[in-house]
Amino acid sequence: MTDIRKVVKSLVPVKLFKKIEPFGHLIEAVVANIRYGFPSRHMHVIGVTGTNGKTTTTFLIHKMLHNAMFKVGMLSTVAYGAGDNINPQIEHITTAQAGKLQKRLRDFKRAGIEWVVLESSSHSLAQYRTWGVPYEIAIMTNVTNDHLDYHGTFDNYLEAKRRLFTLAAKNGRQLGIVNADDPNASKFAASTPHSISYGIKGGDLQAKNVVLAVDRSDYTVDGGEEQYNIRINIPGEFNVSNSLAAVAVGRELGLTKGQIERGIAALEGVEGRMTVVDEGQKFKVIVDFASTPDAFERLFSSLRPVTKGKLIVVFGSAGRRDETKRAVQGEIAGRSSNEIILTEEDDRDVDGNMILEQISEGAAKAGKVKDKDMFLILDREKAINFALKRAKTADDTVVLLGKGHERTIERADGEHPWNEIEITRKLLKALGKKNK
Repeated sequence: MTDIRKVVKSLVPVKLFKKIEPFGHLIEAVVANIRYGFPSRHMHVIGVTGTNGKTTTTFLIHKMLHNAMFKVGMLSTVAYGAGDNINPQIEHITTAQAGKLQKRLRDFKRAGIEWVVLESSSHSLAQYRTWGVPYEIAIMTNVTNDHLDYHGTFDNYLEAKRRLFTLAAKNGRQLGIVNADDPNASKFAASTPHSISYGIKGGDLQAKNVVLAVDRSDYTVDGGEEQYNIRINIPGEFNVSNSLAAVAVGRELGLTKGQIERGIAALEGVEGRMTVVDEGQKFKVIVDFASTPDAFERLFSSLRPVTKGKLIVVFGSAGRRDETKRAVQGEIAGRSSNEIILTEEDDRDVDGNMILEQISEGAAKAGKVKDKDMFLILDREKAINFALKRAKTADDTVVLLGKGHERTIERADGEHPWNEIEITRKLLKALGKKNK
């Protein structure tokens, strides 16, 4: 079906293809459901959508439910599987194409899985790729500008994500769980018969007494009859918000105070989401998938206050994606960090040096100066190595953004193997040997 789509795309005008493409995906989804016997029927499906935080929220809910002895599976950007049997996701895609999605759901069903936590992208919802999946709980983490190269307008993007809630309104618990701190919260909450809100600034479930550290966060939640003492082992205030969504799910499904607290604390990390890389070096190194202006704002607002020394950041901006965000990201990183190293990030067939110049224009607005506290190094491994050498003390932090868990990097000549965490480990080991 993918090959057929490529042929049609090459023959049909772009505007017309965008209009008919969703119906092609719908046909694929119908065929896949029939082929695999409508596998998600009689399963309980929790859908997670949002611009940022989907993957971490999916992992938190899955871990909490698994620890509470639920028969639960998970499908996310980073990984998929059931219980402790989690497999890495290789493709550059959040929600799998319909055929693969239904096959994995069929495998879950055969394994006796009753609950599924499904990370649901705006693309998959707009394209009807999840047709036939009986969502009954929908979660919105946040909605900010992203993927406008595909959706065209922010309203279209918003409506694509809200579709998850209109689908959940038709099944089972008919529940929406909404981030109250998001300006669009009310639109999502009104889309399901029942809703729960959570947040740091407000909501039915509100985080109080938040204590942030470089490697974790602690806070309390007043749930009326119960007060929850939550520790999440993934840093960042935005992950406090993500874990609140998991608390909301736990309460809805009748988990005890202890099951919710232990379940959230049990997740040691999500690959490529605020992942701390430690090879015995003095300074801290963090790998994160952040690639949108909103994700940058959230990440730096959490890291800057807890970084006493230099904050050094490495990032780029993908080719064939929204160009307007590049200068914005540069400006955010420029004002929030001490040094920035601009590099490739899936440049594809776009001139990488041009992308770096676009980002640097924003960083220059924030006061960064080339070859002083802003460096342009197109080769990503060389850029990372350069950044690691710039960190000198235990108070310094190096942050590598944009690639996270991904296993390939896309250049003009195609995909190349890439593992940001392992490459960073290798460079840190080599650096450690030189310093001995």
